Amino acid sequence: MQQQITRMRREIDEIPVAVERLLSRGQTDIEAVASVARELDPTFVVTVARGSSDHVCTYLKYASEILLGVPVASVGPSIGSIYDSVLRMRQAMCLSVSQSGKSPDIVAMARNARRDGALTVALTNDAASPLAEVSDHTIDIQAGPELSVAATKTFVTSAVAGLWLLAEWGQDAALLAALRDLPEQLDQAARIDWPEVRDAIGAHPSLFTLGRGQALAVSNEAALKFKETCQLHAESYSSAEVLHGPVSIVEDGFPVLSFAAADAAEPALAEVADAISAKGARVFATTDRVTAATRIPHVRTGHALTDPLSLIVSFYAMVEAFAASRGIDPDAPRHLNKVTETV
Repeated sequence: MQQQITRMRREIDEIPVAVERLLSRGQTDIEAVASVARELDPTFVVTVARGSSDHVCTYLKYASEILLGVPVASVGPSIGSIYDSVLRMRQAMCLSVSQSGKSPDIVAMARNARRDGALTVALTNDAASPLAEVSDHTIDIQAGPELSVAATKTFVTSAVAGLWLLAEWGQDAALLAALRDLPEQLDQAARIDWPEVRDAIGAHPSLFTLGRGQALAVSNEAALKFKETCQLHAESYSSAEVLHGPVSIVEDGFPVLSFAAADAAEPALAEVADAISAKGARVFATTDRVTAATRIPHVRTGHALTDPLSLIVSFYAMVEAFAASRGIDPDAPRHLNKVTETV
């Protein structure tokens, strides 16, 4: 009997097409916002988001600080929606990320940021959403309909749109070229689903995900997806932090999934992965630099800042398959709705 294909799996397979659509349609909006950003030359950027969208912001934080030298900090949406605080936002950019653009707290914080003098930019899958209405500029992430509760296409297209904005802002030719190559590489990544990781997790009730630098965002997103789609407890840590206490719960066979991009943080992450493996954990890593941990297949993109995008696509393929193996419908996680509207 043929297994039914989930919406989540179909949407994972649509990621390369969605990214190609963004790259073909988004040039005008991206260049316009980048031009305004260069003219403003903000001293800092604040981000406003929740859930998977906030993991996009973590990714963009590292990219901005590495590429442009512009510091990025997350502002809790409740600062606008509940506390209605006035912030010193002049000479700042506020980047709000929301696939629906409907959550009242995200909208309130973006509105307040504009009131307080920031240049406000919305990344959203609905260019007519309330978030777009209160922002100076809107970038449509062009993901198309996403019906599965678990965000996949919108995470990747939000990340690509934000990274593209930073690349245009900094006029980084190498990164712009890497972005153009992404659709084919993401298609390759979607064909990798890490059966060895699924087997190692098995019936374990808990695991760690690790990352560092821009790959920390992928680790954060992976831990969330394990909870959402598999009802499995997962905690994300920077590889620089996991040995400072959390490693104490590691025992024989404890699963650890480590995400590494091909950048300056890769050797340090590999060293930690090997150290945890030596304590008895089953550690898997997307790097060839490990010796005790297990290397798992991965697609390198030719640029350290785009590597995390191929890694998350392979992870999505893996976690969808793992959820199905546990008899869980990843399209409709219990207690969750597609759009969560918080105040």
